[in-house]
Amino acid sequence: MSRVTTIACGGVIGVSLVGSFLLGPGTSSTSAIRESAQTVPSLPSTGARRTAFPASTPVTAVHDIFALEVTVPQATPSPAPAPRRAVSPTPWTPPPGYVTINVPIYRQAMVLDCETSALRMGLAAYGHYYSDGQLFALEMPDTRPPVMGPGHTVASWGDPYTNFVGNVNGSDTTPTGYGVYWPVILSIARSHGVPNAQGGEGYKPSTVYAALAARRPVEVWVETNWQRPVVRTWTAWDGRTVRYSFVEHAVILTGVSGTQVRVNDPLHGTQYWISKSLFEANWRDFNNMAVIF
Repeated sequence: MSRVTTIACGGVIGVSLVGSFLLGPGTSSTSAIRESAQTVPSLPSTGARRTAFPASTPVTAVHDIFALEVTVPQATPSPAPAPRRAVSPTPWTPPPGYVTINVPIYRQAMVLDCETSALRMGLAAYGHYYSDGQLFALEMPDTRPPVMGPGHTVASWGDPYTNFVGNVNGSDTTPTGYGVYWPVILSIARSHGVPNAQGGEGYKPSTVYAALAARRPVEVWVETNWQRPVVRTWTAWDGRTVRYSFVEHAVILTGVSGTQVRVNDPLHGTQYWISKSLFEANWRDFNNMAVIF
């Protein structure tokens, strides 16, 4: 009887010790689960917020003490990082047989005064410096709104061959503003320091390339970002038929090579090379309009 009692007491003591190790003084079974959770390695993150364990984790009862059976996936070892290499800047490779002209790069001061800003760059190449505002005031803007036709077309508007058409700080796609063409730009160029400037439409590409090779910058009428939307016509107040695009733009060419031309673009005040084929396709939309400084 005494031996049985000793065994029973040993069992009680054993259970008590187990309880004291697993639960600790004053610890409930719920807090034991919480403490056990802290010793389990974290699950791999998926970017979403998660609780410590999934709701479907099985729970097994052992002598009224609950233990969690958690399967922890083996972490895939990360590959060793590649050694860093020094990155050298890629040097600019000039096109073969290229010629460039020293023309400053200006960003247009108003929303739609690209023609004026290109003119300003052409004059500065010859040492004649003006602001966009000074030159734009000479373009006698006609701010009357257009008469719109069906399908968001312009039926009637001003004459860009004689005046700047629309609001220079307006929108060319709405449209509330447009631009100005070569006769006005040529007249200002001749009266402000470049009396031998030439301008017109129907120029051959070879004429422009020859002028650039002779270091004469050329202002040309193309389309913003070299897009190719539909080109239509409107009738000006004076009866002239005006060829137009809702993304009409003007840039000044400042270099040439066997396959490319260099562009000073007033839209963002940038300078870059483009292929002659891309330039010629855009330029044709405005009947090869140009002013040669």
